[in-house]
Order: sequence, then C-alpha cells, then structure tokens
Amino acid sequence: MIVVTTNDLAGYRITRHFGVVRGITVRSRSVIGNLGGAIQSVFGGKLSVYTNLAETARQEAYELLVQHAQDLGANAVIAMRYDANEIMEGITEVLAYGSAVQVEPIQG
Repeated sequence: MIVVTTNDLAGYRITRHFGVVRGITVRSRSVIGNLGGAIQSVFGGKLSVYTNLAETARQEAYELLVQHAQDLGANAVIAMRYDANEIMEGITEVLAYGSAVQVEPIQG
C-alpha cells in the first residue's frame, strides 16, 4: 500500500477513485500514565509517556486507514492527513483520513 500526503503520486497514474477512507481510534490516559507524565513534567523536557501514547494512537489510526483502503480494493491512499480531538479530559480521538485510489506505474 502506497500512502502519501500529496494529491498525486509521481510516476503513477490514478485509474480509479474509491472515495474517502479513514481510520479512527479513541485513547485515554491511564492513572499510572498520568502519574508518570506528572513526574516527568516536574523535571522538564520530553514527556515520553505522552509521546508514546500519541504515537501508538496515530499508528493504530494509520493501520485502520490502510485496512479500510485495502478492503475497498485500493492500492494507494493520497492526500492522507491526521486529525485529533479531545472528546473529554484525558480521552482523545485520532483520525487518519485520505482518498483511496487504484494506481498504476506510468510507462515511458
């Protein structure tokens, strides 16, 4: 699966559009994670507890996006983006979305 943030794919021709695809996950911080983050924030610098949580959520949303595109028969996703919203304190929704397409290499 080819996934790009651009609106086209250099060296490829789009032969079919499947429409918008998405992957969504909702994550919460645990009490232990909040405690670890609070301790790290006292000392300053990178808050690895929260960085790891954010990366895990984005990776899960990305994998769900790819699965949605594959289920439709696409072999690429163009214009891929992330979005995140806090649903309530400590609970965050992460969305990965883009346009599922079928592409083929340009001969020449």
